[in-house]
Amino acid sequence: MDDAIIAILNYNGKEILAKYLPNIIQHSHYPLVVIDNGSLDDSIKFINSNFPSIKLILLDKNHGYSKGYNLGLEKIQGDFRYYILLNSDVQVTPGWDQEMVKFMTDHPGTAASQPKVRSLSMDGYFDYAGAGGGFLDHLGYPYCRGRILHTIEKDLGQYDDQREIDWASGACFCTDAGLFHEFGGFNPHFFAHMEEIDLCWRYRNKGFPIRFNGRVTVFHLGGGTLSQTNPFKTYLNFRNSLLMLESNLTFPDLMKTLWKRLFLDFGALVHIAFTKGFAHSRAIIKAYWHYLRDRKKAIKSNTGNKNIPSTGPQKVYSIIWVYYLKGKRKFSDLT
Repeated sequence: MDDAIIAILNYNGKEILAKYLPNIIQHSHYPLVVIDNGSLDDSIKFINSNFPSIKLILLDKNHGYSKGYNLGLEKIQGDFRYYILLNSDVQVTPGWDQEMVKFMTDHPGTAASQPKVRSLSMDGYFDYAGAGGGFLDHLGYPYCRGRILHTIEKDLGQYDDQREIDWASGACFCTDAGLFHEFGGFNPHFFAHMEEIDLCWRYRNKGFPIRFNGRVTVFHLGGGTLSQTNPFKTYLNFRNSLLMLESNLTFPDLMKTLWKRLFLDFGALVHIAFTKGFAHSRAIIKAYWHYLRDRKKAIKSNTGNKNIPSTGPQKVYSIIWVYYLKGKRKFSDLT
């Protein structure tokens, strides 16, 4: 069994691959596999012509991020100790993958980890997706060190540490391969967005920690598949957040959490209607409707926890409350 493999999921991403694959190949030690989600552009032809050493796994159609990775990694199950799932629009640094794997082996039992994720579009700042490690408030809303809701911090070395976190970013997600398959991988009903948070929650419910390694840095462009202006992204974020609660809370705690979430999400609906447009507010209504319709069949595991386990600041009951009403915009403000 080999140590690790880097897996990139692709869908109609020829231009992105052309821009970032040379950097990834130059600075990576471990082999690379591209899982193609039924691309209709020239992605496959481009890879075969320019990077014939890259292993290709071809899927029949676009299964989304969750199921696409699940199906692709099933093809290599048992061959590697670790998977490093990397977005196609990520720029890496020398030795990044070896350091990530060493970090996992130096911390036995760790289910998943992430490096520091900085933005490619905002020089010197953290990236929206993962930043300095992800956390959950007591209502299940995610936030990061370096990024709380819409506020993104400049990287001044404040998160160059190594520590436990609640969830690792899917932009650069290193996971124990055996555990990934044992837990059934990502929830395929999510399609995309928050599937890594859900999987990390399921890992932690069974006692497997998630860690952040701030001594490794990657740079993420973001928005390559779905931009913030796309109502489908709003729909996925709200629906999947609800499905995540359904999968990981006991029924009494789910009920206690949902009515509070309903109040806050209604406030978000009104706010979004005036800032992003009614298409986005309709997406929230649709997300709730589809959650109620699909919640039973979409449950990946009903492990049930008495509360939302968090390694972050225990005083954060609602990140929405402390951000908008208390004006706390940085992780350091929370502690």
